[in-house]
This record gives sequence, C-alpha cells and structure tokens, in this order.
Amino acid sequence: MRTRGAILLATVVTGLALGFTVANIGFGDYAELNRMFTFQDLRMFLSFAGAVVIIVCAFAVLRVRRTPERIHGGVVPGAVLFGTGWAISGGCPAIPIVQVAGGYLPALVTIAGIVVGVRLCRWANARYFHVDRGSCAL
Repeated sequence: MRTRGAILLATVVTGLALGFTVANIGFGDYAELNRMFTFQDLRMFLSFAGAVVIIVCAFAVLRVRRTPERIHGGVVPGAVLFGTGWAISGGCPAIPIVQVAGGYLPALVTIAGIVVGVRLCRWANARYFHVDRGSCAL
C-alpha cells in the first residue's frame, strides 16, 4: 500500500522533472508554440506523440486497465475553449508557471485568466449545468 507522503513526493519530483524538461526544450516559449499551432514546426506534435507512446507502454507494464465510458458532454466545448486559450496565451495551465519561472512576467496574466476561468466554470456548473464536481479543476 502506498502512503500519501510517497505519492506526494513522487508527484513533486515528476512535476519538477517535467517543468525542467519543458523549460529546457523550449516548450515554454510563445514563438515555439506559435510555430506548432501554425504547422511551421512539427517537433512539438511529435513530442506529444512520443509522450503518448511512453504512457501507453507504462500503462501496459503497470497493467493499468480502464474501461472508457461515454464521453462527458462538456468534453468537446471544454477542449475547444482549452485549445483556443492555449493558442492565444501561449500556454496550457502548466506552461505559464514555467514562463514565470523563466522570467516572463506577462504569463502572470495567463495564470490569472486560468484562475478566473476555473471559478467561472464552477459557478456556471453549479448554477446551470449540474455536472460532476470534478469537471472544474483547481
């Protein structure tokens, strides 16, 4: 049985390793992200594909079995909003943290936008949609 402390430590270590890697390969750079979204450079797409292959292999080795259920109704509009925000701001929710750590302070605006967006998601969900509580992170 795993302890919470061991899981927290593993999460922190892998998060730091991911942040270090992302920062050093340039994926925190807005120009790099722009080249990806405009199909001028496929390096990032190939990196994501490689990551999917690695996680599939890891799941196979660890024998992780998940049976997919019906796709939640909020997945498609959420994905569109997520992708639009990523293309405009130059970062998914983790990248602005990498950008701030690298000295790019305008990323603080993106972080503020993420926090506001999550709060709006929770409010709209509670008021109008009433879907599961895990659908709005943070």
